[in-house]
Amino acid sequence: MLTAGWKSVSMVDVHGSVTFTLWLCGCNLKCPFCHNWRIAEGLNCFRLDGDQLLEDLEASAFMVDYFHVTGGEPLMQWRELGSLFAEVKLLDVPVSLNTNLTLIGPLEKLLAAGLVDHIATDLKAPPELYGLPEKPTEKLWKLFLRGLEVVSDHGIPLELRIPVAKEMNAWPHIEESLRRVETDFHVVLNPLVGGPLTNPRDESWCLEHCWPEGELLELKERLESLGIEVHLNGTILTMG
Repeated sequence: MLTAGWKSVSMVDVHGSVTFTLWLCGCNLKCPFCHNWRIAEGLNCFRLDGDQLLEDLEASAFMVDYFHVTGGEPLMQWRELGSLFAEVKLLDVPVSLNTNLTLIGPLEKLLAAGLVDHIATDLKAPPELYGLPEKPTEKLWKLFLRGLEVVSDHGIPLELRIPVAKEMNAWPHIEESLRRVETDFHVVLNPLVGGPLTNPRDESWCLEHCWPEGELLELKERLESLGIEVHLNGTILTMG
């Protein structure tokens, strides 16, 4: 597998949990706000030393709640990832996967094999946040909705992260997504920010849509009015 590295103990990659976090390279999306775009495009990546990773994980296992894999999009390397998860399970460490939920086949295979205990995903609304042309965007959005159903079908706990942009009509797509979730979940709101705190893929896009203000609290109140557990993410400088 191609990786950008790992961190033995992280307190910022899954809300309320301590994780051992691995970053994998490659992604099928081109999100303009992404500050992990170098990892997504495979820049400065290297081959994973699986033996060293597992040795480090075993040493840290008593401190962590999850072995968490993020990216990029980890399911781009799903076969190798499945083998790694199987080895992690032998260490009795629960597995958390951060995925954009558009690679349905690989997702279903890993969940059916019982290799994943927790899912984190970004609800990118509106789907133009994928950064791709209209037709593939429409297809990917439908796949994302199906991905939410797959996670629900398997009863996997879900961390639903919503990147909050400025001056975007997000609510209709958020509402559509929420109707597909039938598993335990909570929402984490991630306000999109740009430089100097992050280095987004598209700085001109970020100048227009990053640094939301009223949108953030309005969305929080709207979700909480539906009885949804909502958290605000104040931590910006993370790799995942």
